[in-house]
Amino acid sequence: MIYLDNAATTKVKSEVLDAMLPYFTDKFYNPSSIYKPSRSVTEDISEARRVIASSIGAREEEIYFTSGGSESDNWALKGILLSRKSKGKHIITTKIEHHAILESCKLLEKEGFEVTYLNVSSEGLVDLEELESSIRSDTVLVSVMAANNEIGTIEPIKEIGEICKRHNVLFHTDAVQAYGVLDIDVNDMNIDLLSTSAHKINGPKGIGFLYVRKGVMISPLINGGSQERGKRAGTTNSASIIGFKKAVELKFSKREENNKYIASLRDHLRERVIKEIPYVRVNGSISKRLPNNMNFSFQFIEGEGMLLKLDSKSICASSGSACTSGSLDPSHVLLAIGLPHEIAHGSLRLTISEDNTMEEIDYVVDTLKGIISELRSMSPLYADFVNKDKESVFNV
Repeated sequence: MIYLDNAATTKVKSEVLDAMLPYFTDKFYNPSSIYKPSRSVTEDISEARRVIASSIGAREEEIYFTSGGSESDNWALKGILLSRKSKGKHIITTKIEHHAILESCKLLEKEGFEVTYLNVSSEGLVDLEELESSIRSDTVLVSVMAANNEIGTIEPIKEIGEICKRHNVLFHTDAVQAYGVLDIDVNDMNIDLLSTSAHKINGPKGIGFLYVRKGVMISPLINGGSQERGKRAGTTNSASIIGFKKAVELKFSKREENNKYIASLRDHLRERVIKEIPYVRVNGSISKRLPNNMNFSFQFIEGEGMLLKLDSKSICASSGSACTSGSLDPSHVLLAIGLPHEIAHGSLRLTISEDNTMEEIDYVVDTLKGIISELRSMSPLYADFVNKDKESVFNV
């Protein structure tokens, strides 16, 4: 099997699993208890919090553990707006955010809040002038993802942070795809809240964190006990927190080396596809792009058929189209960057890890060439194009 869907989830490293196992057996104690074995677990969690905080230039007390990126995003938006609704009811975000942000915004709109959804360029980049001109006297929060999960475009987070600070508006970034890949310093970038998830960096599923700058008031999303300094109730997920810490240590220890290697695979993939498969375009920025991400649109085919045929060849990938989730609607991200529906439906996202090889990339391209050719041979749109409609072809 060749796994090229690392933006969806990553394999847990063996070292991470080994670090977690004692917290299911010998160190199973609830860290909220007061007896000595529990206090030992509490100390281990405090050390994990310190390690994770240092990875983004934060303080230990600014890290709140959650169940993952979706909860962190939900909490950032709802917790801030509900705690500050007397100061304003306006939020700014973009049209290409993760659904955890967009669905939270929809819910907040039903509660009387107002949301501005910023346009993006054809590469998926936010227009800083549009952002700044959208800030109002009642704007409470700006939320822009650090890097897009579908097309890999890296947003100008530091510049956005500067704008927000200048206007005294809080800034949240969904860094689920960027964390562990890009340099992030919450103070240098003027980030007030930041969301992450461990399973994107070879850690366990079900654990993430929300960074909240000291002094920023935020209402709890989950009520109950006094865990996470009274801000997030629920029995502490000790094993997963320890696994998260280990994943962070491993990821950051070889980050530059791995990024360079992964980017070389990505560039080889892009060059071969563009050269050897006609009527294809790259989605997202070429220069401002995550090292592991490639997103293509192939004209005259449907993404679902492409994914199924790749799966039959033991290649795991995903599509910019939501077909495989039961929806007929194409990706909101691809539509936001200006692709027509019929081209957005024929999109493919391949996301690479350091475990992949150049031989695997070549096999994927060779296989993809045959699949695209086969699917187009069955496409009436392609038949019409070949016969009479060549002017409709887009260029890379």
